[in-house]
Amino acid sequence: MNYRHAYHAGNFADVYKHSVLVALIETLKTKPTPFCYLETHAGKGLYSLLDPESQKTLEYVSGIQRIWETAPKTPEIQFYAQLVARFNQQRLHYYPGSPLLAAALLRPEDRGILVELHPEEIQLLKTVLRHNRQLAVHQGEGYLALKAFLPPKEKRGLLLIDPSFEQQREEFGLIINSLKLIYQRWRQGIVLIWYPIKHRHAIEHFHQQLKNSPFEKILVAELLLFPDDNALKLNGSGLVIFNAPWQFERVISSILGELKELLAIDSRFAKVNLRSLK
Repeated sequence: MNYRHAYHAGNFADVYKHSVLVALIETLKTKPTPFCYLETHAGKGLYSLLDPESQKTLEYVSGIQRIWETAPKTPEIQFYAQLVARFNQQRLHYYPGSPLLAAALLRPEDRGILVELHPEEIQLLKTVLRHNRQLAVHQGEGYLALKAFLPPKEKRGLLLIDPSFEQQREEFGLIINSLKLIYQRWRQGIVLIWYPIKHRHAIEHFHQQLKNSPFEKILVAELLLFPDDNALKLNGSGLVIFNAPWQFERVISSILGELKELLAIDSRFAKVNLRSLK
């Protein structure tokens, strides 16, 4: 409840996470049947990079601003950058969160469900989406909302779990517990989970628990900009994808490869990890 993403919007973790998210949604659109997009921790949707919170940390400078000032070669990153550009003009001012990126991508036959707990954040989210009829916004605890919204009537779709990780070990536990329900109710859905890379020991334990989950296809993809031995610092950004689309490993490999070059603070430390847990 204390977390505000405004301090971190557009940082390197957002760039990586949202590039992959956009690529997954575009993959779903290759089939004509409708799909559902569900998000458990939606945030407020749109962030001004000129606000005091963003200016205090300036995390976007080593994130989306680097993409803004370069010409990405990977098609998926190019398309993501084009989406961000739709919310800006000559200068980089706004950063769209995942709800607005999804809103820009859904076809008329698709729909979305957004869940957010923070009372101020959800009011802002409702405001920016007030003219959108495809995305339903609900206030509540994201993990509990899964019981209400799974399975979606469309059968196909994507679930994004992107919590604040104020308490990392507790958050990992909540994710592991939720996977049981997700598998029972929507085992064919694509699930995208974001996690911060701080201390490797905690993440290795999380990965081991993932191996014990009932899902058969589990892909782990990490972008590290710093050594992963400082528990007080965001050293990297990790994604877990359940039921990744066919050949999506190639797509995410290309995204990781270019972002490693574009976003590296010190090339000695920047690296990527991409592997299947099952």
